[in-house]
Amino acid sequence: MRPIDRGDALVTVSVGPHNEAIAMWSTASGRRTLQARTTRPGWSSFPDPTTDAGVPVHVATYAPQLTSAVRIADLTLAHCHVQPLPEGRILVVGSRCRWRPEGADRNAIIVDADGTVTRRGTLGDGIEHVLATVSGKIWVGYFDEGVCGNFGWGGPGPAPVGATGIVRFTENLHPEWHFPTDDLDPIDDCYALNVAGETAWSSYYSGFPVVRIENTVRSWPGSGSAANALITDGTRCALVGGYREHHGRMLVGDLDQGHFKPYRLTLPDDRPLPDRARIVGRGADLHVFIDSAWYRLNLTDLP
Repeated sequence: MRPIDRGDALVTVSVGPHNEAIAMWSTASGRRTLQARTTRPGWSSFPDPTTDAGVPVHVATYAPQLTSAVRIADLTLAHCHVQPLPEGRILVVGSRCRWRPEGADRNAIIVDADGTVTRRGTLGDGIEHVLATVSGKIWVGYFDEGVCGNFGWGGPGPAPVGATGIVRFTENLHPEWHFPTDDLDPIDDCYALNVAGETAWSSYYSGFPVVRIENTVRSWPGSGSAANALITDGTRCALVGGYREHHGRMLVGDLDQGHFKPYRLTLPDDRPLPDRARIVGRGADLHVFIDSAWYRLNLTDLP
């Protein structure tokens, strides 16, 4: 992937519903602003939810060559996720979101093809995954702070938006579905999220099951191990990554039969996967981004 302007730095990258890459670019100083953190006494460090001033960015789509680019003149959301929406629109979501008595941050925007912000909304704090569907539905997976509460959510403010771990929003940024907790193990942390067509798949803490979310939710035991990404064709499944020592691990097995076989995910020249690699699953396709390099693996490539 090439930046829009010479010398720009990659801020974030993801994959759209047609397996296209979508990337946000800014200057090197802009990237630092958009990825800033605040260190508090005791050396705890938290991502800044917003920037002090607007940062100009480009959001570009590749399939695999550049197909479109949208300029946002003054982005103030930080630690962003990006997704394409129908009719050339772009969704940008900040991963952190503060609640205050006067109201919550609006940490999601929809931008037209000319860069105009047409809608703002609140998707909640602690966002780990954002994946849009072909029709424009928006699936969001939350990590533990988004489930249990932080930045005012869960006290003194209301229950976190992501209290159930996974929420689906309409393309107008309104929540329309929450992961059910009555008959399934609750989601403490949504580790992996995959959206293929209009169907979502996930693996989460606790229990590390694999779940398919359509009109109803079906669950399989999975491998019993944590995974940061998953790919599936509906029968077979590959669970990728995990805790630090398993960063490049891939477990491949049958959803019904189990028997997950371990593999090591490496680069084409057999180098190990670096820690900075960004891994996204869409259907049966695994996408790996290392800086501006884009690698792709299909489940059929695995024995």
